[in-house]
Formats: sequence, C-alpha cells, structure tokens
Amino acid sequence: MVAPAQDNRAPAGMDWTWATETGGALTGRQRRQLTGKLVTALPGIVAGQVRLAIGRRGAGRVDFTDLRLPDSRLARAAENEARERLTPHVLEHSYRSYFFGRALAELDGVRYDDELAYVSCLLHDLNLEHPTPGRCFAVTGAERAVEFAEGAGATPEQAHTIGAAIAAHLTIGVADRPDDLGFVSAGAGVDVLGLRMADLAPDWVAELLLRHPRHDFKRHMIAALRAEAAAVPDGRARWLLSTAQFAPLIRLAPFPE
Repeated sequence: MVAPAQDNRAPAGMDWTWATETGGALTGRQRRQLTGKLVTALPGIVAGQVRLAIGRRGAGRVDFTDLRLPDSRLARAAENEARERLTPHVLEHSYRSYFFGRALAELDGVRYDDELAYVSCLLHDLNLEHPTPGRCFAVTGAERAVEFAEGAGATPEQAHTIGAAIAAHLTIGVADRPDDLGFVSAGAGVDVLGLRMADLAPDWVAELLLRHPRHDFKRHMIAALRAEAAAVPDGRARWLLSTAQFAPLIRLAPFPE
C-alpha cells in the first residue's frame, strides 16, 4: 500500500506510515509540535466558546427530512460491525461524529467521499474501550478497520483512506479541514469537546441528540482515555489528558448529561 504525501495539518511525520510503524508513540519533538498546534488553535477555540456563550450560532446542519445515508455493501457491513462491536454510548458517538462532520464539511464547502466518511466514523472507535499495551487505540482500530473494509469489498485505496482517517483522528490540526482525512476528527471534535459547536444550528443539534442520545458519554469517554493513557504512556491519549487537559474540557463540553 502506498502512503499518501505528508499532510501539513499534522506535525511532520505523523502520518499513516508513522502510525503503523510506531503504534502511535510520540517522540519529545512531536509532543512539542503538538503543543505548538494546540497553542495556535486556542484563539479560535476561545472565540467559538464566546460565540456560544452570547448565543451567536451558525446555521450548519444536515437536513434529516430527505436524508439518504450511504447504502453500499461496505456501508451496510460497517453498520452491522459497529452495532455488534460497540457499546451503546460509543455507537451513538460514532453516528453523531458522522453527522457533525457532514454538517461542517458542507458548511465549509469541503469535498469528501460520503461512503468512506460514513464508514470511517462508524469504525473509528472500534478499540477505544479495548486498549492494547504500547499501541494507540486509534492505530489498532485503524488497522482493524482496514482489514474489515477490504474484506467487505473496499479497494486497497478506499481501505487506506478509512485507515488513515481513523489513525489521524486524535492528532491536533487534522480537523482543520473536514475532508477525507479530517472528517472523523472534525466530527468527533464537536461531539467530545464541543469544538465548532457555534457554527451549528441549535435546533438541529437538539434533534440530532434526540436521534442519537449520549448515554452519559462524557463519563465513558474520560474513563476510556484514562485506561488508554495507562496502557500507552507515549501515546496521544496520554498527551491529550496531561498537556491538553482533555478531561476537564470534556466535562465542560456544551452537552447536558
């Protein structure tokens, strides 16, 4: 499988090849680079929180009335896999991540492959609650998703796109553009932290939460990330909890639970 060119949204070298070769282990230099990405992103994050606080909301949404979800063999297989393998709170998170990502991509006018985005979102947390010592859950989940997708009829290129998006979804900066690589990260960023929530219509968000309830998702996510950080001390989850202070940020996300 041919690796794609390095995407400059992530620190240099943090791509699919890095993920599979290292298991997602960060060097000191990569931690510093991620910290720099975080600092750069902070003004936009704060501005979004201010907009939320004063009620200045955007119009981003996905029209549920005439909605057609991907219905290919691969998409149906991914739905079945997600329903069989994921706990209810992670399953609903996976669906919400897709809808949030789609709303942002359409709002930004970004092109993406809807079938692959759907499959990537449904499978992106296959290993979230099953940490592997020394190997990031996003990497093991991506590898598992690649194998699954190829078994369900995806081409090697399609499976690679799915795997790269899943492996990258924990990396700060990838969500800046919700295309095939950043779609999962962008959608999950809304659902986990409330990032870019101010760009979305509040009535639409309320309807999405009725369709796909959260099931005390914050508590489950924090517990899963802590277990992951203990299993993979050099991984991104550990960095997110220690440097980016993910646990309090998750608790403060603008979702009632």
